[in-house]
Amino acid sequence: MDQSKTIKVQIINAFVANNKGGNPAGVVLNAGELSIRNKLEIAQKVGLSETAFVSSSKTDAFKLDFYTPTKQIAHCGHATVATFSYLKQQGLLKGNTSSKETIDGSRGIRIIGENAFMEQRAPKYASLENYKAAILKSVGLDTADLLPNTSIQLVNTGNSFVLIPVKTTKALKNLKPNLALIKKISIELEAVGYYAFTPTSSNVESDATTRMFAPSYGISEEAATGMAAGPLASYLYDVMSIDKRRFMIQQGNFMDSPSPSLIIVDLNIEKGKITQLMAGGKGVVKEELIITLDQ
Repeated sequence: MDQSKTIKVQIINAFVANNKGGNPAGVVLNAGELSIRNKLEIAQKVGLSETAFVSSSKTDAFKLDFYTPTKQIAHCGHATVATFSYLKQQGLLKGNTSSKETIDGSRGIRIIGENAFMEQRAPKYASLENYKAAILKSVGLDTADLLPNTSIQLVNTGNSFVLIPVKTTKALKNLKPNLALIKKISIELEAVGYYAFTPTSSNVESDATTRMFAPSYGISEEAATGMAAGPLASYLYDVMSIDKRRFMIQQGNFMDSPSPSLIIVDLNIEKGKITQLMAGGKGVVKEELIITLDQ
């Protein structure tokens, strides 16, 4: 008897810039009966950096499980934006507020116009001075390539990322990532990966341009990372003293196959401290895949 099961997967580009580019994520609705093994197999067959599996929740509007081709992760920004954009477009999300249950607790969701925003926690910072030499080596940089009066830090607003402040756009573009070494360091630091950035003062539509490497999660380079843009916006405010409440983050420009993306991060500030942030953008449906799953 044929025990195969067909699963519909929506491929949705999140954080698109002018409806182009963005970061594709898989979205599977009605995923409550799928096992962990099923979800991992689907994520592997879809072959994208993350796939979101949506099911019912007893505590929130929806339950979301996120899988890379190699493992489950607690949160994923672009897959969250992709999911809630799609739910809104399909008429499955009423109103402009919602919420998601994850393996790491609940998060709020807000819809503003065509953009979906996800809640992230107040930032936590950790010095990486002891790792500085190894981190620089792993991306082909020298100390002179870093922004003055800054430091490489581990920042967490839900997931941890190694933030690397780079002095120039040219240096960012010419990074030489050693994926094996990045993977080793990321695992040691319990970080998703690296988020290298440089301020983009010449572009009035963005505050920084970035690159993200997460080989320990099967991601060589990613086009848009909402869970990393939150830590970066926090870093820009707290460490670099850029007094803004909204930051516009570019990503994906320097990939082998460029996919320009735009991530919007809104900070909630109380008495000079970040208490909460919302990272978001727009999702556009690109195609539907039919995956045959062997049980």
